[in-house]
Amino acid sequence: MKKIPDTHKKPILLLQPTSVTTAIVPLQPQEKKIISERERLIAQVKRINQMAGELEAAILELKVIANTLNTQKRYPLLIKELGKHICQYFAVSVPWVKRKPDESFILTTRKVDLFRAEREAALLAEQLRQQTKKRLALQQHKKNKIGAKADTKCLFKKVLVNKS
Repeated sequence: MKKIPDTHKKPILLLQPTSVTTAIVPLQPQEKKIISERERLIAQVKRINQMAGELEAAILELKVIANTLNTQKRYPLLIKELGKHICQYFAVSVPWVKRKPDESFILTTRKVDLFRAEREAALLAEQLRQQTKKRLALQQHKKNKIGAKADTKCLFKKVLVNKS
């Protein structure tokens, strides 16, 4: 029988056994990170304040959603009386931890300003109105000045024409 060579197979390399001189170091459990009670306290303060920020953002988002529903005409069942709002707002605060100068902490609350966006928008609108009034007044002043010069030129031309 004739042997057919396998061309699709790669030749197997035979390795010579070598002596092992170093052993694999067994896995060691990682040393537990020792966190002091002070570090735990500071971490908890940060966590509370972060959650307070998230809660404040969620409250403001609730207000945006309620305002959107109030302005849409598609929700007459939600607003049975004309002019009635879907949500009422009272003073709201979130827990907050403050750090005192002596490195101690105070657990207190921080007021959530529900109407800050409206106040800022009203202030910006007033500033824009004032800028527009100033710009219009300046334009009117320039027109009056140019008109006065044109009237003076016409007056001098008429005087010269009438004398000759």
